[in-house]
Amino acid sequence: MLQKLQPSVVISLAQTVSYHRHSHHQIVISLSGQSEFNIDGVTSLIYPGLGCLVMANCDHTFVGVGDNELLVINLPPGFSHNNEMEQRITQLFSHSGYFNLDNQSQQLIQLLAFEIKVNPDDQLLQQACTMTLLCILQRHFKIAHGVNSSQRIDIDIIDNFIQRNINHKISVSQLAAIVFLSESQFYALFKAQTAFTPQRYILQKRLQLAKQLLQESKLTLADIAQICGFAGQSSFSQAFRRLCGISPARYQRQL
Repeated sequence: MLQKLQPSVVISLAQTVSYHRHSHHQIVISLSGQSEFNIDGVTSLIYPGLGCLVMANCDHTFVGVGDNELLVINLPPGFSHNNEMEQRITQLFSHSGYFNLDNQSQQLIQLLAFEIKVNPDDQLLQQACTMTLLCILQRHFKIAHGVNSSQRIDIDIIDNFIQRNINHKISVSQLAAIVFLSESQFYALFKAQTAFTPQRYILQKRLQLAKQLLQESKLTLADIAQICGFAGQSSFSQAFRRLCGISPARYQRQL
């Protein structure tokens, strides 16, 4: 992603897919616009409020979606020369994945990113900002894990993620990552809290949007299928008929 490894840097991604694998840990945080990442086979859009952890030697691809700006934090082995900070880095990178940021963390990160952007050659500033960013993220993750221990999932975060990514494939591992849970923990808690499996919940959200489009637009069934994240018109029609008891074409005619 970077020609010269810097502790922290603000960049924009091109709208062509790039593949990367590097020997250092990396944190990527969206500042504006959207980008799409695939980390170890899990794809997600990254937009303000979201970021991702990329472990060393982890295969990943990325592409910009229109205008975008990202903060990239590079953490080579022995980056800090401080045992306590190295332990914090190790704790952060227990696995690769995506994460969601609270408003306070977003504001602090935006301020630090601005300083990094306007002083791109100040290595000392970059290192200081990187250390501060690591502390912010570790504090944020600790708070998030504390919330998770109360056995409640913030469904608003899940709904927001599904809404923004509804035209893409959405996996249980993606949803688990943004609320800082393992896939098995998330699955069990989500089903207990909503009475639905995550896959069924996502499907219902897709069909809710499909019904809205059938009612309010003159789009073709193929277009609606694509917008709602179905593999094609056939899979859309099958899912609609199975859950709604009627074909989407007949549903539209009855309106």
